[in-house]
Amino acid sequence: MLWLQRQWFSLTPWQVVLLPLSILFGLVVALRRGLYRVGLLRAIRLPVPVIVVGNISVGGTGKTPLVLWLTDFLRQHGYHPGVVSRGYGGGTGGMVGVDVGSEPAVVGDEPLLLAKKSGCPVWIGRDRVAAGIALLRAHPECDVLVSDDGLQHYRLERDMEIVVVDGERKFGNGLLLPAGPLREGVSRLGSVDAVVVNGGGPKAAMHLRNEFEMNLQGGVFYNLLNQELNASAADFSGKELHAVAGIGNPQRFFTHLRGLGLVFEEHAFPDHCVFRSQDLDYENADALLMTEKDAVKCVGFADERYWALAVEASLPPAFGQTVLQKLKDIDGRQTA
Repeated sequence: MLWLQRQWFSLTPWQVVLLPLSILFGLVVALRRGLYRVGLLRAIRLPVPVIVVGNISVGGTGKTPLVLWLTDFLRQHGYHPGVVSRGYGGGTGGMVGVDVGSEPAVVGDEPLLLAKKSGCPVWIGRDRVAAGIALLRAHPECDVLVSDDGLQHYRLERDMEIVVVDGERKFGNGLLLPAGPLREGVSRLGSVDAVVVNGGGPKAAMHLRNEFEMNLQGGVFYNLLNQELNASAADFSGKELHAVAGIGNPQRFFTHLRGLGLVFEEHAFPDHCVFRSQDLDYENADALLMTEKDAVKCVGFADERYWALAVEASLPPAFGQTVLQKLKDIDGRQTA
């Protein structure tokens, strides 16, 4: 799988072999979306507005930090959001409510992180419609749902679509699966309400009418054994450091750490990797630095050397105003 992912960011002879499968994949995707658009397949509308945060490519683009930003923003403006997610990496097939004590092997790493940091109800299920219904029954105070991923889960009727793009990797070689990393063509961006570009600097701009820049900020680490214990990059000066990342784009994390002035040995793992203590048993390591998403899977065996970097998304005010205006328009339609 890692070999295939490397092919997605270049053009090699393998694309010639895989291109017929990509064409077939694209036809199936277009047919399925078309069936929903004409009503032959029925989308289900939930009783509250639904905001989908997704992507058109495989791999991490920064959806989870954006969902956390969005839930916090909505709460600040008087809403009571809930979050639904597929629960990728979890072991359950039904609808399950996630809380801070849930096991990552059962509910998945991202939903657990969302439950820990958002303070909102979080429910998971492969059928996001059923997960949303279950959440609203358990938490009738929720007046807006945020779907973490699910852009292609057309059975869930949505009121707003937000696509997150990795500003560094963008769309790889621009081809659909399996020849490239795309679930849908780049033209799909023209039909969504907002495109959020995660990092990448000035060259990341795609000059779309609905484009907003997002950056991840953070320089404080917390200890996994005692999460009240914090440290700055300066506190690790002169120590033997190892950095661990089992996310869609590990280099983004490593680049962030280097930007803090840290020198370390890097260890990239597959996205949603299930860590074991022996996987991280690095000789002479004074500290292990990791993402919060990885940290939720390591708490059970962590020792005092384990530290997670807390990050937060930063977005322009115009993006928040776009979200609020969309919700206002929805409310106007419902009361008309």
